[in-house]
Amino acid sequence: MPDSSTGSTGSTARPSRRTVLAATAGVTTALAAAGTVHAAAGPSAPDDRKLRALISRMTLEEKVGQLFVMRVYGHSATDPDQADVDANLKEIGVRTAAELLAKYRVGGIIYFAWAHNTREPHQIADLSNGIQKASLGLPRGLPVLISTDQEHGIVARVGEPATLFPGAMAVGAGGSRSDARTLGRIAGRELRAMGIRQDYAPVADVNVDPANPVIGVRSFGSEPEAVARLVAAEVAGYQGSGVAATAKHFPGHGDTVDDSHAKLPYIHHTREQWERLDAPPFRAAIAAGIDSIMTAHIVVPALDGAEDPATLSRPILTGILREELGYDGVVVTDSLGMEGVRTKYGDDRVPVLALKAGVDQLLNPPSLDVAWNAVLRAVRDGELTEDRLDASILRILRLKTKLGLFKDPFVSHAGVDRTVGTRPHLAAADRIAERTTTLLVNERGLLPLSRRRRPKLLVVGADPASPSGTTGPPTGVLAGALTELGFTATALSTGTAPSAATIATAVAAAREADAVVVGTYNVTAGSSQKRLVEQLLATGTPVVAVAIRNPYDVAHLPGVPAYLATYSWTDVELRAAARVIAGRVDPRGTLPVPVQRADDPATVLYPVGHGLGY
Repeated sequence: MPDSSTGSTGSTARPSRRTVLAATAGVTTALAAAGTVHAAAGPSAPDDRKLRALISRMTLEEKVGQLFVMRVYGHSATDPDQADVDANLKEIGVRTAAELLAKYRVGGIIYFAWAHNTREPHQIADLSNGIQKASLGLPRGLPVLISTDQEHGIVARVGEPATLFPGAMAVGAGGSRSDARTLGRIAGRELRAMGIRQDYAPVADVNVDPANPVIGVRSFGSEPEAVARLVAAEVAGYQGSGVAATAKHFPGHGDTVDDSHAKLPYIHHTREQWERLDAPPFRAAIAAGIDSIMTAHIVVPALDGAEDPATLSRPILTGILREELGYDGVVVTDSLGMEGVRTKYGDDRVPVLALKAGVDQLLNPPSLDVAWNAVLRAVRDGELTEDRLDASILRILRLKTKLGLFKDPFVSHAGVDRTVGTRPHLAAADRIAERTTTLLVNERGLLPLSRRRRPKLLVVGADPASPSGTTGPPTGVLAGALTELGFTATALSTGTAPSAATIATAVAAAREADAVVVGTYNVTAGSSQKRLVEQLLATGTPVVAVAIRNPYDVAHLPGVPAYLATYSWTDVELRAAARVIAGRVDPRGTLPVPVQRADDPATVLYPVGHGLGY
């Protein structure tokens, strides 16, 4: 039967709670009566006795399903577009989210923009309601823990009109625990209003390697204690809003030149180095009461001599995380579709080994059928005990109880309208962004630019795809913001690898401008972006460069008279940079990572804490 709650219109998306819960034979209403209240209002401890009784009534197949968090294509739980039906059939063997829940009884679903789960806030709320209704309507049905990666900055699955904040390294440049807490509080409220109760943020990795291809600006910085303070603050913000925060990627993914999406990285820290560099943010997260911790698909030989990925390592997950650090919350794997976890063992062994290592939630396996059946078979063959599954399910159900999912799993359009992308929230994001923009170079006081002396601006540079559902492209956003501030700004996209012809066009346009603003993106010694900037400088027109991702770009362009770092190319950060360029606000950010000389990496060009003002 079609699920009307997943429609895209209507004044409410809220199914009848009484009708839906009646189908669960009183299980959820009994749990709701166990004394738990809305998480944001300060929940009491879940009643383990009642949760264990619930687990005892589950079939083995239901228990196995509860351990999985799975992707599913479509904007609706029951009526997705045909292309999404086809994708679901190909990858999962079901047509819809409702069929996924009926077949595998999964305990969680993860939203992605590329899976068409997050078109706009009302639709997201409807999808969440449809998922909950489908799950609760099953025999012994349980509420679903819906999650997503909403780190902000360059990783966010829910885009405009939701409020989008600066990413972690930008927040690190601001250095404000209050701002980190505000970010978590507002972002958490908005996610919860759309039915998302678990966020895979904050990143607790300490980015000590500038060449790190997978973490980089997703980290708060390179100083362990500074990262720890901001992680704890963001956790408090998210969880105070009734959303489970997730510190990732344990035991620390900040010092690698390999991307675990594509291969299995090794981190060669000694145990002492791990304690000093990687552990502090996770210790801080645990002290802050973190609800979940995500594993890393990395090898740390000093922590596990067998050189298993941390996701599959009992010495790391049980020995260190559970026993030494005393963490008894939910442990979730990073995506099991990533090559880092698949290089040593087959897809049928990975989920079993992860559970044996100490994991609770198995995230997004490449084949759910293979993974689900592998766990089922491991229990039937005696490799895994049912008690082992029960321990993880108890942690998962405790979290669902704490988040209020047994009491009321549904959301409404009215709640979305009251919460998501409101003016106060957007204004808070703008204020935070202003405190993160970092001025690295300002020779002869070129900045701020005067709209009277230099009214005609050319904005050129890289235009990478929007990272988080913002409008983009960066040159257009910057030019538009500068025009609104009284300049006449023209955008000319030159890309991340401009050709000689493109450079010539930009140089010709620069000669007609009063100043040039150029956005740089991951500049290297041999990058044609470097040639573009050098030829722009040769025109004699003043050049202002903006590093729209890595602050390390400045080391490759020593001749630029003014250089800003935004740490991401999302709209909120680019608009803040425009206000700094125009002198509407002073630059306040300071580097949360050191920038080394390009020709001598052992020498620091700009240290942690560097940042100029007006």
